[in-house]
Amino acid sequence: MSTETAKMTNQEQEMVHLTINNIPLAVPKGTKIMQAARKLGIDIPHLCYHEDQRIKARCRLCSVEVVGKRRLLAACSTEVWEGMEVHTDTQIVRDTQVAILQLMLANHHKDCLSCPRNQNCDLQRLCSRFNIQHSSLPSVCKEEPRIVTNPAIVRDPSKCIRCGRCIRACKDVQGIAALTYAGRSSDIIVTTAYNKPMETTDCILCGQCSLVCPTGALVEKDDTEKVLDVLQDPKKHVIVQVAPSVRVSLGDAFGMEPGAIVTGQMVTALHLLGFDKVFDTNFGADLTIMEEGTELLQRIQNGGVLPMITSCSPGWIKFCEHFYPEFIPNLSTCKSPNQMQGAVTKTYFAEKNDLDPRDIFVVSVMPCTAKKFEIQRPEMGRDGYRDVDANLTTRELARMIRQAGIDFVHLPDEEFDDVLGESTGAAVIFGVTGGVMEAALRTVADILTKQDLKEIEYQDVRGLTGIKEATVSVAGMDVKVAVAHGTANAAKLLDAIKAGEKTYHFIEIMGCPGGCVTGGGQPIVSSDVINAGVDVKALRAAAIYKADKKSKLRKSHENPVIKTLYSDYFVKPNSHKAHEILHTTYRKREKM
Repeated sequence: MSTETAKMTNQEQEMVHLTINNIPLAVPKGTKIMQAARKLGIDIPHLCYHEDQRIKARCRLCSVEVVGKRRLLAACSTEVWEGMEVHTDTQIVRDTQVAILQLMLANHHKDCLSCPRNQNCDLQRLCSRFNIQHSSLPSVCKEEPRIVTNPAIVRDPSKCIRCGRCIRACKDVQGIAALTYAGRSSDIIVTTAYNKPMETTDCILCGQCSLVCPTGALVEKDDTEKVLDVLQDPKKHVIVQVAPSVRVSLGDAFGMEPGAIVTGQMVTALHLLGFDKVFDTNFGADLTIMEEGTELLQRIQNGGVLPMITSCSPGWIKFCEHFYPEFIPNLSTCKSPNQMQGAVTKTYFAEKNDLDPRDIFVVSVMPCTAKKFEIQRPEMGRDGYRDVDANLTTRELARMIRQAGIDFVHLPDEEFDDVLGESTGAAVIFGVTGGVMEAALRTVADILTKQDLKEIEYQDVRGLTGIKEATVSVAGMDVKVAVAHGTANAAKLLDAIKAGEKTYHFIEIMGCPGGCVTGGGQPIVSSDVINAGVDVKALRAAAIYKADKKSKLRKSHENPVIKTLYSDYFVKPNSHKAHEILHTTYRKREKM
């Protein structure tokens, strides 16, 4: 055991005794007042604080009274000490918290009824908690227009409370810093560098800023009206496809237990909304493995560019194009499962059903805001039409279901529609970090050994560690692999490769921390759930692996429809026709 580890262990064992609201308790040394209060079931109000970010102590809403101190202390940043006496419910504490909320309301646009975050807004929740029905202060809120030029993210400066959560998510978690503070004192604002539109910055459109924003200052661009309009067009054959992680997150939006698997209810809801076909993007994931696995084998056997890096995550791809363009040759040329599914729908499916691809409107439901950008890339389509026409986040789908008056929780289960709805467990695990790697290894291992291997769970690439490494022995070949999630971790991994410190054959990178289960378009977890210590990320990941275990088929190459697709249409993986329809290119983008 290292000296540092021993020191940490001793510190963890050293207990501190204190009282909170005259209730005694003991907590490990280093515990913050807020954390200690939670052990007693006391939720100290806060806004700038977030579990996944470094402490800012900016909003001061978490102020508490400590005996012996002349001023109130921030509960989020103040460590407890022996004999400390804390009071969270005194008059001065309450008056301070109400005053802070009143000041925020005076500088906040109060169109709550039409706000996308209505009934799931931290500021709204706290005002209700403190029974603040109106602001006693005159409004100083500037009437600023919503900024809607970005293909994925809408900014509403009038709803920003300057908590800094979005800045920290962008800079610390994702390593980008597209958002920053500008101005001083009461004139401080959250904006981009030089106040440029987000789409002209290094922003990768991952939407992690919208996940942590406590109000409606940052939300996804809403395409629900576009989809609802096309559903009413009798000339259009409207097809929807759903990503693997949506089935373990959509239930959150309807008050179900985090990680609840709602696949059947989701399919029923989509049929009720009027879609002509409901397909599973998992089919596209199985197809991706066939193409990507073959590409990897060809690169290894023929001296191609290594390490090969996955191309499923559009946020990661845009990050690579901006920050690491020298790794573009390393990217798999495969389109994402979303785009492959759309491309096959408008080619193979269209031909089989005598449909003009221009009459097919493909909607994808994704956990990802960056998909809204991906579907617009000029490389994602042919002959004047797009592979995918519209992308909805999980949050948008939830809004559509509510708007239609559908009682989601009590819906019966239905199956995905035939042809492009059949998939395997390997496709399901695409929804969590390490899943693409594991799915690929299941197929590559069978191909190299020419066996139906029974040991198919690759534990070394599972888990929520930021960077995972493993060496997998397959048919006498040692395949070195790595997995990274969140672009800050991706940068660390790529820097190590550039420095010659690491070598790999295959790398999986997901743009969002945890992978798709916590994509920027997923339901926003309420503060009450977070404060209760519920690890939603881990629960969704566990549900993904549970769905995989329950699958009849767990390897992509076992999918019978995939086999038919190749025999009838593509001939074989990486064929000329497959490259024409299922593969793409990427390009260097200027870094700001």
